[in-house]
Amino acid sequence: MALQIYNTLSRQKEEFKPLKPGKISMYVCGITVYDYCHIGHARVLVAFDVITKFLRSQGWDVTYVRNITDIDDKIIKRANENGEQYTDLTKRFIDYMHEDEARLGIARPDIEPRATAFIDQIINMNQALIDKGYAYPASNGDVYYRVTRFADYGKLTNKNVDELLVGARIEVDEIKEDPRDFVLWKAAKAGEPAWKSPWGQGRPGWHIECSAMSKDCCGTTFDIHGGGPDLPFPHHENEIAQSEAANGCKYVNYWMHAGAVRVDGEKMSKSLGNFFTIRDVLEKYHPEVVRFLLVSSHYRSPINYAEDNLVEARTGLERFYGALRDYADVESLPLTELQASDYYRSFVAAMNDDFNTRVALASMYDLVRELNNAGKTDVERAQRLAGELKALGLILGILQENPRVFLQTGTSGQIAAEEVDRLVAERIQAKKEKNYARADEVRKQLADNGILIEDAKDGTTQWRRE
Repeated sequence: MALQIYNTLSRQKEEFKPLKPGKISMYVCGITVYDYCHIGHARVLVAFDVITKFLRSQGWDVTYVRNITDIDDKIIKRANENGEQYTDLTKRFIDYMHEDEARLGIARPDIEPRATAFIDQIINMNQALIDKGYAYPASNGDVYYRVTRFADYGKLTNKNVDELLVGARIEVDEIKEDPRDFVLWKAAKAGEPAWKSPWGQGRPGWHIECSAMSKDCCGTTFDIHGGGPDLPFPHHENEIAQSEAANGCKYVNYWMHAGAVRVDGEKMSKSLGNFFTIRDVLEKYHPEVVRFLLVSSHYRSPINYAEDNLVEARTGLERFYGALRDYADVESLPLTELQASDYYRSFVAAMNDDFNTRVALASMYDLVRELNNAGKTDVERAQRLAGELKALGLILGILQENPRVFLQTGTSGQIAAEEVDRLVAERIQAKKEKNYARADEVRKQLADNGILIEDAKDGTTQWRRE
């Protein structure tokens, strides 16, 4: 099956046809670095990490670009509140972002451009838009884009430009020609970071940053542009208007957007007290459990972040690790050895269908069932199936832990592994001394703490969390 991608622009699945055979250029809007990354960011980061891993597993030469917004109103406001330089603030939160990504198994993009390193390119694009009549300098030193000048404005989100007047507000001093126009360059206020431009000291608007960075990193036209659920309008709509007007050609062939994350059925919001950073979540849940929750749904589907769903994700992941427990030393099979496997073909077919991880996981569950059965009668075949399971897990970024270690890993508030080991050793000694009453007491104590004891036929004892 050829690769199919749901294109937000056409609102349908399309067969993917790259600009250059075998190569894919992909730009994804990244993080504005003024605070810790939250679980909504994790959804987007994990989604495009999985997409990149799968494409590369299929032989595509992928150039993955994900930008960093390191100058904007929120950054300046937070730095002023903290009494620090904006560069110190952004450096700190970029480092935190990279730490969070590493814990979730998210690979770094090939290119990670920062807006402040592209000021010259941003100024040049603004000037090109002014020269072509798509933009104009205002009396206050700002530069604005003429929305009505771009005939296709609204094509990504199917908005009528006239409808945008509803609720639009004219600036107090009426510096805009039209209330729908958006800012490309902001004149500097006293004490703000600023760069020299033909229109005076100032800084870039948010939308123009991505148009300039994507052009420099991917070219005037590239294959895939991705981002979160809140970006199609106005951010990506404005990117299209800027880039196609300035460059005189189509901007992007395929637009992809991840689904939203809701918390207990509600929109995540600090005001509602249901706002969770990645760090908050990882204090309580294993990183692979969080990642498994995120890949268990199709990347375009909304996800409900709730305790029950995380428990369910842990249970699902334990099925895989439980099957792999006796094969910790088995290596992942090279994908070239999997071509004849029905499970692999089913997995790839699901992923080629707009990266449907939910269906791909169903193939892996089928594989687990056969692995468990083979383990009873055919050790050699079971080892091969375990290697196949690990190979598929590698594409999704799961099953990278030692199975026994994972099954013994708890969450905050649970009995520590060291204490479990101590009690297990005490139980083993009690059984040797024929003190079966004490052995039963220890088993019950462990069971009350969610610990399952499994005595093997060879006399060894293993344990895992319930």
